[in-house]
Amino acid sequence: MKFEYKTIKFATSGLMGGDVKTDKFDEYLNELGCQGWELVNAVGTNVGNGATKYIVAIFKKPESR
Repeated sequence: MKFEYKTIKFATSGLMGGDVKTDKFDEYLNELGCQGWELVNAVGTNVGNGATKYIVAIFKKPESR
């Protein structure tokens, strides 16, 4: 089975980042899930002192050929 992949970058809020609007993030994840995308991994991008400016999420779904 072959897969296609999608990577998204979800911005956090707050002066130094780190404030994740989970309701908005869940909404985005659910929207992609309805399109057949499966979340493979999500990581925060550390910009210093533990602050995360973005969450990078990687999805996959079977290739649609």
